[in-house]
Amino acid sequence: MSTEARAPMLDRSAIERLIPHRDPFLLLDRIVSEDRAAQTLVAELDVRADAFWTPGHFPGMPIMPGVLQVEALAQAMAVYVARTEGFGSKLGVFAKIEECRFTRMVVPGETLRLEITMLKLGSRMGSAKGVARVGADAACSATITFVIPPDGALPRSGGPTTQSEGVAE
Repeated sequence: MSTEARAPMLDRSAIERLIPHRDPFLLLDRIVSEDRAAQTLVAELDVRADAFWTPGHFPGMPIMPGVLQVEALAQAMAVYVARTEGFGSKLGVFAKIEECRFTRMVVPGETLRLEITMLKLGSRMGSAKGVARVGADAACSATITFVIPPDGALPRSGGPTTQSEGVAE
């Protein structure tokens, strides 16, 4: 995948029409490319000094939490899946994160480039290899597997509030 700058293919408002994530937890600013034949998508996040995590992770030395880098990769996957015929607004949830590595700190002022390559995509689950980069340097990599729960299984506003509520027995 190329690292040259290009005009966004999808901006933040277009991303919001595809996935349910919103501020402060929407971790994609733009989609810069998608290649259906290669099953790849590249997104970017401008890591801002006013991000919700900067005051506490860590005071005086903000470093983007690794778990948020993995979440950003998962959101890039979600955009790819949402743009796939037959999926639309179906929401996948984490099933497994494997081979996760953090190899570089990410700090405010940098742009995190999120590259995903789909490995498998079925009607109820899928997986992808993701690499988050700053420039040419890999900051995080992981293989992420998601499942799409049956309709009605995910709690909505006003829905189940405890772990046992809403679970079929």
